[in-house]
Amino acid sequence: MTATADAPARADAALDACLDRGVAHLRSLQAEDGYWWAELESNATMAAEHLLLERFLGTHDAERERGIARYLLGLQQADGSWPVYWGGPGDVSVTTEAWFALKVAGVDPERAEMTRARDFVRAHGGAGAARVFTKLWLALFGQFDWDGLPAMPPEAILLPPSSPLNIYAFASWARATIVPILVVWASRPVAPLPEGAGVDELFLHPDHRRAIRFPRDRAPLSWRNAFLAADRALRAHERLPWKPLRKRALDACERWILAHQEADGSWGGIQPPWVYSLIALKCRGYSMDHPVMRRGLDGFLGDFALRRGDAFAVQPCLSPVWDTALAVTGLREAGVPADDEALRRAGHWLLATEVRSLGDWAVSTPGVEPGGFPFEFANEQYPDTDDTAEVLIALRLLDVPGKDAPFHRAKAWLRAMQSANGGWGAFDRDNDRQFVTKIPFADFGATLDPPTEDVTAHIAECFALEGTSPRDPMLRRAIDYLWRTQEEDGAWWGRWGVNYVYGLGAAVPALVAAGADAADPRLRRASRWLLDHQLPDGGWGESCATYDDPSLRGGGPSTASQTAWALLALLALEPPDHPAIARGAEWLIGAQSANGEWEEPQFTGTGFPRDFMLKYHLYRNCWPLWALGRYRRLREGAPLHLPGTDPLA
Repeated sequence: MTATADAPARADAALDACLDRGVAHLRSLQAEDGYWWAELESNATMAAEHLLLERFLGTHDAERERGIARYLLGLQQADGSWPVYWGGPGDVSVTTEAWFALKVAGVDPERAEMTRARDFVRAHGGAGAARVFTKLWLALFGQFDWDGLPAMPPEAILLPPSSPLNIYAFASWARATIVPILVVWASRPVAPLPEGAGVDELFLHPDHRRAIRFPRDRAPLSWRNAFLAADRALRAHERLPWKPLRKRALDACERWILAHQEADGSWGGIQPPWVYSLIALKCRGYSMDHPVMRRGLDGFLGDFALRRGDAFAVQPCLSPVWDTALAVTGLREAGVPADDEALRRAGHWLLATEVRSLGDWAVSTPGVEPGGFPFEFANEQYPDTDDTAEVLIALRLLDVPGKDAPFHRAKAWLRAMQSANGGWGAFDRDNDRQFVTKIPFADFGATLDPPTEDVTAHIAECFALEGTSPRDPMLRRAIDYLWRTQEEDGAWWGRWGVNYVYGLGAAVPALVAAGADAADPRLRRASRWLLDHQLPDGGWGESCATYDDPSLRGGGPSTASQTAWALLALLALEPPDHPAIARGAEWLIGAQSANGEWEEPQFTGTGFPRDFMLKYHLYRNCWPLWALGRYRRLREGAPLHLPGTDPLA
């Protein structure tokens, strides 16, 4: 046999060996209880704010502060800044918070790293150019004037759900953050600082510590200008001694906060509402001996803590349900059988995370039986539609008894959560009142949870795979939504993953699963986009910078997760022996480490596009197995989608 004839056999052997190594490595990461859970990495503000939180609460520990300082200094870039995502440009808000935390921890302000950071902040407008949230942290320690912050009167909690500006008009993560801030803003606490730990040198002018200048819209009649006028009126009202509803409002905020604490001590399962809820309750007189406060701090120091040697930080969130669902599907695609004992344990664990309580979602979707699955270990208030879809896709592939009832409940819940335009948001239905994004306080990222392409695609794929007809009104509306949101060049925007590659990796397989013809001109445009943006090395990659500059779409370097997403889309549209698919598979095989994992320093996930980016440490290990496993199956003549083991499939 010639060397040329030998090539396919060698390629098959390399693919098999790659999958075997990847499966073995992913198996090694499974917890004894059956779940997968990897680090969720964000930026320096998590560690900086944790240090400041403990200073405010009076629970700071010298060794922990030294660990946070080591962690922060390890993330600093050569120009002295800290970025929003790995390799990104320095950010004045993140850098201000990191510098402040380091100074509070006792790092010498004349140390080279500190002077570089100070120079960066001053060169980019000073601390006066930082976001509102950064200024709120400064105000907590007397470094910014509370009167300079936008008005957040606690009476807002009393607005009924029918009111346009009630708290349920905001995204789940935003409302859970806003409610405690209402208390903090009204209380205006100032915690002591160590001597010399202030931030005077970060401000370019003393006036920048006393006010925030919000630019007005050019058009005189606009929501932004109306809110700016309302802000001035509310701040003037705050100076009056008579506030007849203040006590009632603060009591209502306190009750809301207490009712929303999760079993692990968190609020919403995420860092922002968690830290402000602890601060708000301290403002209300809660001591650190109170069970709510103790549970809240212990949660940060438990599962959420990141301890790397002598460094310390906290994660913004935990992703075990999401990680487990993706790992299960990746392993099944890679050839692990449905009755594998490890996968059965994963299935039982997933079923046990089903949400059976009414949460905030029921305000806009009343009369629906609870169902669905969360993102975290503990989040009874906020199951999310994206996790629910991926869990159902994974459960469909497992031979696990007892899944029928949760499956039915989750499908009914997903149907009820569909928005009027046919798409799905992550946590709420029809959470898309754009005017609420114009309030002066809303510069901290996404304040809404509108339907998005990627979430809708995952849900549409979930229903299509279990046999829902494309003529079903719910699925028909979802498909129409996906076609409407396709970009002119054939791509889809990615809300929860970076970016257009993620959107394509979600939308294309969903549309094909729902019956779309791969020859449809719209899907041919999608295929052409992927072919045009394949990088010279055979992979695909895309920077977080595409959210600021869409012209950078599809720009590398290649990453394991993004190459896998691109391959999943192409495998739905092209034959498995297509040269671009073969080159992409070869890149993934060649990029794998000897221990079966893939390295990926880049951030390919999002919290809030532009403002808060994420790195899911399991993505680089589960998505390549999913794509390469499907590639091998299709080359062997198997169908595009694995058959389900559920009797309804």
